[in-house]
Amino acid sequence: MHIPENYLSPQTCAVMAAAMVPVWYKTVKKVKETVPKDKMPLLGVFAAFSFLGMMFNIPIPGGTTGHAVGGTLIALLLGPEAACIAVTIALLLQALLFGDGGILAFGANCFNMAFVLPFVGHAVYHFVKDRISAPSGKYIAAGVGAYMGINAAALCAAFEFGIQPYLFHDAAGNALYCPYGLTVSIPAMMFGHLTIAGLAEVIFTVALYAFVSRTTPGLAYAEQEAVTAKKFLPIYLLLGVLVLAVPLGLLAEGTAWGEWGAEEIAEVVTAGSALGYVPYFLEHGFELSVLFPDYTMGGIPDWFAYILSAIIGVTLSIVFFRVLGAGMKNRTDFGHGEDHSGMHTHV
Repeated sequence: MHIPENYLSPQTCAVMAAAMVPVWYKTVKKVKETVPKDKMPLLGVFAAFSFLGMMFNIPIPGGTTGHAVGGTLIALLLGPEAACIAVTIALLLQALLFGDGGILAFGANCFNMAFVLPFVGHAVYHFVKDRISAPSGKYIAAGVGAYMGINAAALCAAFEFGIQPYLFHDAAGNALYCPYGLTVSIPAMMFGHLTIAGLAEVIFTVALYAFVSRTTPGLAYAEQEAVTAKKFLPIYLLLGVLVLAVPLGLLAEGTAWGEWGAEEIAEVVTAGSALGYVPYFLEHGFELSVLFPDYTMGGIPDWFAYILSAIIGVTLSIVFFRVLGAGMKNRTDFGHGEDHSGMHTHV
């Protein structure tokens, strides 16, 4: 779901970035009001989980791949505003260091995965949870919320892809950016996310939500229990296991839909036929030179470079929010046992 460089026009990128500015402003303000200093490092920890989740590519029928994001998971534990900031940082690290998602398309990727996904997932979670009285209700609600969140994000991405050839094409009618219209982009994106990618998001969210609930209670944003370094131990251990396991993401062959490079897009078969040409700006557009393109490092085996990339992403995510938290003032009036919808939450 990472929109690469030059798939969206500069005009589209500018609109999407502008749309995210008030979102970032409001979410940062809300996080300062609702997340106490001792829980600020959790944003880094779960930004790291999101970063890792997006490295576990899984095959989708048709030769493409997908991945989980974890935005709903963070929203349930720390609030949708905190999820927005955490996923934003994960996406920024991916774009700047690894070229995973275009830097010009950063606003669009954040709109889809850092805004739409966690806010929709959080809202659906509460809607479902309020209607299930069984003890397992919160896990069912978490799964439904995660599924709806990632599919809402995918639909937004499909629309952003799909409007490009109608708005931006040359005199011969060839697309200048993404070449697939809405009749192709929506079915192609939604098929993968309504099936495999959506299921991956459900499993990722429910499994980690249950893990946190049972091993480290008191970490949720609505709970007033103090957070100590000892409580982080199970989460850090799980992070370590996932870091070592990320090479499994290399087993999925193919490229995620809409993320092909200029050298391969002309031959990609979509909707039954190959495109047959390379959109002008996919071949001649802006390109950011990154340190570790596609999580590779020269002269190092791909599996080891993938692990090193995961370590870099996890470390920078955690350090960023630890530094941010260190500059915060201590507060004692956070949460008051209520979540963002004014309802009591117990994790």
